[in-house]
Amino acid sequence: MASGINLRSCVSLPGEFHYVNILPTKNQTKLANGETEVHHRPKRGWIWNQFFVLEEHTGPDPQYVGKLHSNSDKGDGSVRYILDGEGAGSIFIIDEVTGDIHATKSLDREKKSHYVLHAQALDRYTEEALEPKSEFIIKVQDINDNAPKFPDGPFVATVPEMSEVGTSVLQVTASDADDPTYGNSARIVYSILQGQPYFSVDPKTGIIRTALADMDREAREHYTVVIQAKDMAGQVGGLSGSTTINITLTDINDNPPKFPQKNYQLYVPESAQVGKPVGKIKANDDDLGINADIKYSIINSEGANTFSISADRDTKEGIISLKKPLNYERKKSYTLHIEGMNTHADPRFSYLGSFKDTATLKITVGDVDEGPVFSIDHYIMDVYENAPRGTEVGAVTARDPDSRNSPVRYFLDSKEDDERYFRIDEITGVIRTTKPLDREDITWHNITVMASEVDNPSLLSHVPVTVQVLDVNDNPPEVAADEEIILCESSRPGQVIQTVTAVDKDDFANGQRFAFALPSQLPVNPNFTLKDNEDSTASIIARRRRFNHLTQELYELPIVVWDGGEPSLSGTSTLTLRVCPCQRHGRIRACQGEAFLSSAGLSTGALIAILLCIIILLAIVVLFITLRRSKKEPLIISEEDIRENVVTYDDEGGGEEDTEAFDIIALRNPAAAEELKFRRDIRPEARQHCGLLRSRRSPSVDLDDVDVQEFIKQRQVDADLDTSVPPYDSLQTYAYEGQGSPTGSISPLDSPGTQSEQDYNFLDEYGPDFQRLAELYGRADSDVSTVCDSNLVQTKSV
Repeated sequence: MASGINLRSCVSLPGEFHYVNILPTKNQTKLANGETEVHHRPKRGWIWNQFFVLEEHTGPDPQYVGKLHSNSDKGDGSVRYILDGEGAGSIFIIDEVTGDIHATKSLDREKKSHYVLHAQALDRYTEEALEPKSEFIIKVQDINDNAPKFPDGPFVATVPEMSEVGTSVLQVTASDADDPTYGNSARIVYSILQGQPYFSVDPKTGIIRTALADMDREAREHYTVVIQAKDMAGQVGGLSGSTTINITLTDINDNPPKFPQKNYQLYVPESAQVGKPVGKIKANDDDLGINADIKYSIINSEGANTFSISADRDTKEGIISLKKPLNYERKKSYTLHIEGMNTHADPRFSYLGSFKDTATLKITVGDVDEGPVFSIDHYIMDVYENAPRGTEVGAVTARDPDSRNSPVRYFLDSKEDDERYFRIDEITGVIRTTKPLDREDITWHNITVMASEVDNPSLLSHVPVTVQVLDVNDNPPEVAADEEIILCESSRPGQVIQTVTAVDKDDFANGQRFAFALPSQLPVNPNFTLKDNEDSTASIIARRRRFNHLTQELYELPIVVWDGGEPSLSGTSTLTLRVCPCQRHGRIRACQGEAFLSSAGLSTGALIAILLCIIILLAIVVLFITLRRSKKEPLIISEEDIRENVVTYDDEGGGEEDTEAFDIIALRNPAAAEELKFRRDIRPEARQHCGLLRSRRSPSVDLDDVDVQEFIKQRQVDADLDTSVPPYDSLQTYAYEGQGSPTGSISPLDSPGTQSEQDYNFLDEYGPDFQRLAELYGRADSDVSTVCDSNLVQTKSV
C-alpha cells in the first residue's frame, strides 16, 4: 500500500459492520520528462468482522445473521441497503431500511462452509451510492451432525504367523466432516468391537496390533476385525462409525515336508524313452509359497545312476525321469531312496529338527505287450466283521502299460473263494462283501483279482488281495479249563487250589482284560471262594478244611467272567474239581489211574490178559510173513515161450541114485558105459539098475585113462544121428571132475566090499543122534541087497 493513506476504523461488533470514511489522497509518480503523474485511489467504504450462521437451523422463523450499517445512515430511512452475491435473495435476505440480514433456509456447513456477499448503501431518493459496493463473508458455524467414516474401508491386511505380541498390522484413519477447529465434533477415538483376543487397536492413532502370541496359520488363517471410530473424544452423545479389516496370517517356514507314506511303487515299461518323465512323487508341506518349495534328490547310487528327479514349481511334485534305457531281461526292478528338503529354512525353527523327509520308491520294469499292470503288487484291505452285505472293502486299480491305454475290466478268480464272500465291480475295481463275515471263522481272506484289457481279453494280470476281517466284540469270554482241577483232600481254608485264566475268541483289543466273580444269583458256596487277581486271572480258594473223595469226589464251580470290550460281554463257565488223595507237598497219588480203571470197569488182571493176547497175535503175524518170504517160488515159464522143447519138472531128483538124470559111470569108466548104453528116454529095467549098483560097488572095476573130451563129442554125434528118439531135443549134461583126489571120494559108488563089510558102529561114539544115523544106513543097505537078490532069483527062474 502506498504511503499517505490514513485509515480510521470504528469498533465493530460481531454480526455488524460499519462504514468509515477515508480521506482522499493522491499518489504522485515522477516521470522521466520531469512531469508528475497523479493516481487517485478509490475510497474504502467499510471494515467489519465475519458473520456467522448456525448450520442445520430448524426453527420456524428465519435465522438472524447480522446487521449492516453505514455511517451515512442517520436513522431517517433515507438509506437503502441492498445485497447481492452467493445466496442473496434466496438464502439470505436483507431489510432495506434496517440492514438486518436473515437466513431463510437451513444451511449445511459440510456442503458449503461460507458465502461471499456484496453489500451497498444507496440514497433511497436519488439511488446514488452512498458507499461503494463492498464484499463480506458469512461463515456457517459447525455442529456435530456427521459421524466418523472410514473412506477406504473395508480393509485387507496381513501379518506373519507366529508374530510376537504387539506386532503392527495396519493403521486405520477415520474422517469426520465436522469442523476440526471448532469444539470436539471431529475429535475421534478408536476402539475394537470384534477380533479379541487376537488383535488390539491404539485409541488415538488407530494402529492395529497383534495381541496373542504364536498364532498358527495352519490352524487358522483368516481373522475378521471390526474397528469403531467415535467423535466427541469418545464422550457420551458422540457419533460413531465402524469398518472391517480382514486380516490374513502370512506363512513362514515352520513345517517340514512330509511324504504321505514311506513306500511307493511305480511301474515303468522297458520301452520308456530316455529323458521323459516316468512317474512323480510328492511330499506334502503345510507351508505356502517359497516356504513350501521342496528340492528332491535320489540319495542311493542304484537309483541315481538310472533315474533323475526334479521339482515342479507349480505342483510341488517330484518328477522322475529316465536317464538310461531300461532292459526288462537284465533288471526287473529298481529301488530309489528319495529325499525331499525345504529350500528356504527358517533358523528360528531349527529346534524342530531337519526340514526334510525320505521315502522309498520301488520301480518295476515292465515288459512290452503285457497285460494290465496293477498299481501295487499286493493289496491289503480290511473290513469289520458282521458288516452288512455290500459293504465296500477297497478298490484295486490296474492300467494298460501299452501306448494305446486300453480300458481295463476286473473280475475275481473263479478257482478261489468258493463261497463267494466278495464281488468286484468290473469297471471301477471296487471290492464289496456278499455276506456278513465272521472273524472268528476266517480272519484273513486271500483272493485274486484279475484284470484284462477290453481290446485284448487274452492278456490277463493277477494281483493278490488280502482282506483282514477286523474284530468286534461279539463273543463272550469263558474260563480256560483244558484239564479238570485236582483238589487235594488235605486242603486247608484259604489255600489256593488253582489259578484260572479266561479265553476270548475276539481279538486282542477286546479280549485281554478279564474280570472274574462267582454268580451273584446263587447262594454262597460253602466250599470255595474266588479271588480276582486283577491281572486277567483269578484264584480258586478253599473255604473249609479237608475233603474226602469217598464222600464226594467231584465238585462243580460256576464262574462268571467279563471281558474288557465295548460293550463288555460276560460268560459263565462251570469248572469240575476232582478230590484226590495227595502226598506231601501236594503231589497227587494215583488219582487219575483210579479214575480211568473205575470208569472202564476193568481190573488189572483183565488188562494184562488183553495185552498178552495182542502180543501173541502180533507174533503169529510176524512168523507167517517170515515163512512166506523164505518159501521158494517155482520157476514158471510163460506159455508164450517159443522154446517148445523145454520140459519143466518140479522134481529135485534122487541124488546120486538117480541114474536117469545123470549117468556118472560114463564119466568115470567110459569103456564100461559103452556096453551099458541105453535110451535116456526109456526107463531102465530093474535088473539093469541093480547090476549097475553092484558093478559100482565092485572093487574089480578100474578106471581107464580115457580122453573125456573125445567121449563127450562121440556121445553128441550119437545123439544127433539117433532116429529113434522123438522130434525134440533132449538135454544131456556131462561134467568131469578129474581123478586123484588126495582125500578120496566120500561117495559110496566106489567103496570096496559089500554091505556086510561096512560097519557103522563107530558112529555110536558121537552120541544118540549118530546111533540113529548108523541104524538108518545099515537098514538101507540091507533093503537094497534084498531087492537085488530077489530080482536075480526071478530072472533065473524065467
